[in-house]
Amino acid sequence: MSIRRACRVLRTDTSTYHYKGKRASQAGLAERIKEIAETRVRYGYRRIYVLLRREGWAVNAKRIYRLYKGLGLQLRNKTPKRRVKAKLRDDRCPAVQANETWAMDFVHDQLATGRKIRVLTVVDTFARFAPAIGPRFSFRAADVVEVLERVGSQHGFPKAIRVDQGTEFMSRGLDLRAYQRGVMLDFSQPGKPTDNAFIESLNGKFRAECLNAHWFLSLDDARVKCEAWRRDYNEVRPHSGIGNKPPITLVNRSGTHGPP
Repeated sequence: MSIRRACRVLRTDTSTYHYKGKRASQAGLAERIKEIAETRVRYGYRRIYVLLRREGWAVNAKRIYRLYKGLGLQLRNKTPKRRVKAKLRDDRCPAVQANETWAMDFVHDQLATGRKIRVLTVVDTFARFAPAIGPRFSFRAADVVEVLERVGSQHGFPKAIRVDQGTEFMSRGLDLRAYQRGVMLDFSQPGKPTDNAFIESLNGKFRAECLNAHWFLSLDDARVKCEAWRRDYNEVRPHSGIGNKPPITLVNRSGTHGPP
């Protein structure tokens, strides 16, 4: 059957049959989305969109979403059992500049041999900048003081540090050094993780994107991989809370931090 007759039977214009789409192929864009998703497994389409725009792709978020979903890359997030709005204590004021308030906590993991390690994480609550992420087999109060002295000499000391009521943070040594440096230790209420929501957010990203993505063969290997993630978090990773910019941009603008 000829094309003309077939179109007449289907009551379709022959120009419709002969039409060639002028839209450019999306194969290159889809391949780049897949490459980013393979190396940054916890990135959703919004963060991938930000990275693509930085690379010069003239696309909108809707197209990225369609391709991202079509490739089957969407993340599966568990629905929280309770929807409670997190709220800081009433006597706290949000930080208005970088290096004003830090938050600090521990994350637990283990080496490939099964030996347990602890990782001290620190984040600037305004700039989302992480001045330190350091793994050790164990942390004493003196070790916490050592880490804070090192990063404080590099970036300057904050006015306050939010911590929980762990023994390392409630020690006399840390209290004395904080007093000498003019730093206030702001303790969370027991059983209230939302009192230190910024560090909980950092720890969640750190676990999903670093701890769960790597085997640590030794403590030195853990230090190298944690430091690589920290630099990527500070210098590359888009943060929705600060306009999809990396934290280093706010730090450089304020001038209160030194180089990472």
